[in-house]
Amino acid sequence: MKVKIEIDTQTFIRFWLVLLGFGLAGLAIYSARTALVLVLISFFLALALNSPVHYLAKFMPGKSRLGGTAAAFIAVVVVLLGAIFLVAPPMVQQTAHFASTVPGLIEENRSRFDSLGTLIEQYNLQPQIDTAVENAKSKASEWAGSIGSNVISGVGSLVGALVSLVLVLVMSFLMLLEGPDWIKRMWTVYLDDKKRKHHQKLLSRMYDVMKGFVNGQIAVAGIAGAASGIVVFVMSLFIADVPGNLALPVAAIAGILSLVPMFGATIAGVLVTLMLALNSIPAAIIFLGYFIVYQQIENNFISPVIQAKTVQLSALLVLLAVTIGTYMFGLAGGLISIPIAGWIKVLVEDYLETRKAAVTKKPQKPMAKLLSKVRPSEKKPKKA
Repeated sequence: MKVKIEIDTQTFIRFWLVLLGFGLAGLAIYSARTALVLVLISFFLALALNSPVHYLAKFMPGKSRLGGTAAAFIAVVVVLLGAIFLVAPPMVQQTAHFASTVPGLIEENRSRFDSLGTLIEQYNLQPQIDTAVENAKSKASEWAGSIGSNVISGVGSLVGALVSLVLVLVMSFLMLLEGPDWIKRMWTVYLDDKKRKHHQKLLSRMYDVMKGFVNGQIAVAGIAGAASGIVVFVMSLFIADVPGNLALPVAAIAGILSLVPMFGATIAGVLVTLMLALNSIPAAIIFLGYFIVYQQIENNFISPVIQAKTVQLSALLVLLAVTIGTYMFGLAGGLISIPIAGWIKVLVEDYLETRKAAVTKKPQKPMAKLLSKVRPSEKKPKKA
């Protein structure tokens, strides 16, 4: 049995136009993915700074939101510059110290080099070593030939990163400044007062998720930074090669990088371990052991307990969100994935609550419904 389906020309054209529109929209989003990521980061930064801006605006003349926003941004810039000034000088100092100790290390191990030369002559390994040296020289010449292009590419990447950072800060500033007016205009579009109140409550819950995530991450980062600084300070009391002035820079590195979920603490641990290795290998090994143990405590106790009271997501959902966000948008995706997962949870819970309320709502009895239609409505007496 054959079934013949007839489609008029207008429907056929409309279908392909809609399909083409979706394709062009997807292509436009893909082409502008970098700009959209910057806009998304600016949006999340504005949400994170909204509470401090609202608090600081209360102390400004005329409760100016512009003044509160400017004060919040100045505070952020001061914190970042302070962290740079705390971290950079000790790192330069320790690198210079390591470079100054290299000749002494070579002199101390010269006897080993001499015995190595004797071993080479004994087993006739000189031709193989000469071949390896020639290969290294050729590779070095190739690398030196491309160093100019590598430097230019690196400078271009650095300039691009700085431009993106400035753009993100400017967009976040304008979002904080104009955000309340946008929200007020959005609520005036609603004609249904009940729906407007419901959506206001929903957005309030989503904002609480974001605020809780920021507060929780700051608390986790603060604990990580303080613990790392204390460990380095204690090591400086027992290991002579570890200077005591490293404790504060280590705390700054661990605290700032721990603001990035999942991966930031690992990067901080590697940097601090390398910094300590320039002074003392035993100190670097001790800190690495501490860092591995602390990460287990943080991932299984500190962070889940804090985030459970703020974002209210299970460890599995957090891991899935961070993994998907990181693979899609890189490090920035890992940073914003947890609040997005919390928002999705809020929306799903609201949908289920609304659906449950609609199902449990008692319908009007059939007889009462019929009588209400048949019974004539009583007219109210007119006022004299």
